[in-house]
Amino acid sequence: MDYHGEKQVKSGLVALIGPPNVGKSTLLNGLLGQKISIVSPKPQTTRNKILGIVNGDDYQIVILDTPGIHTARSPLNQEMVKIAVGSLAEVDVIIFMIDISFPLPDKISEATGHLQHAGKPVILLVNKADLTEKEKLLPILAAYREVFPFHAMIPISALHQDGTDILLAELRQLLPTGPRLYPEDIPTDATERFIAAEIIREKIFLLTSQEIPYSCAVMVDSFKEEEKRITIHATIFVERKSQKGIIIGKQGSMLKQIGRSARLDLQELLGINVVLKLWVKIRKDWTSDALFLRELGLG
Repeated sequence: MDYHGEKQVKSGLVALIGPPNVGKSTLLNGLLGQKISIVSPKPQTTRNKILGIVNGDDYQIVILDTPGIHTARSPLNQEMVKIAVGSLAEVDVIIFMIDISFPLPDKISEATGHLQHAGKPVILLVNKADLTEKEKLLPILAAYREVFPFHAMIPISALHQDGTDILLAELRQLLPTGPRLYPEDIPTDATERFIAAEIIREKIFLLTSQEIPYSCAVMVDSFKEEEKRITIHATIFVERKSQKGIIIGKQGSMLKQIGRSARLDLQELLGINVVLKLWVKIRKDWTSDALFLRELGLG
């Protein structure tokens, strides 16, 4: 999209990739100053490619938050990895993010192979660097420098946004000069329906345990905007009857908790009262159903 007459700025696409659960979504939400990507202490939370738009006076950085790169066995996880790797062809710069507890580079040969094939400048972000002493951090950076020619290596804290000013400076240096790709007043190209489904899914991750979150999908059935409120109807899909019982909970207690928590987040995000109606349905083996994965935007 080319907005004619707009001044030239540093503008381009950046892929945010790395292993699951290293803080990619926390970083993106922090850079944007609002939640568009769901956050959970459980790995492999992000399934789709989420686009966040970071605007400054002289730059527009369009960041693609991708699912974690991991060894994928199920069709769902294979699609997640395909989304992450496929994003590398679209971008000007790649951010490869790990956290300080991540194993040393001999464990990331698969990921560095994708980076070499992409042929783009790569910035290594080491998250949770505030949790270790500087003397312990330096050998870790040295070890990563041995396995890949990173353009820069930046210790950060995504949670506290420490080091993100250095990251933004590096990105501005690497991005081409051109028009803004999107209007300045939007933080993402994701629809409100998509974000609503993601927030509901986040609450399932946060409030349920074991395999339950990974067996759930959320689809928004209707999103009705009225003068003083938005009414959202959504369905939570599970694979088995036992999972449905856990999501609903005793006398509907878990479903009410999921709905209440999601509704409060949505009201804050949308700035209007939200009525949220949730249903739970069984869709057997949906994680292996190619047609259903396409309906979810994963195929």
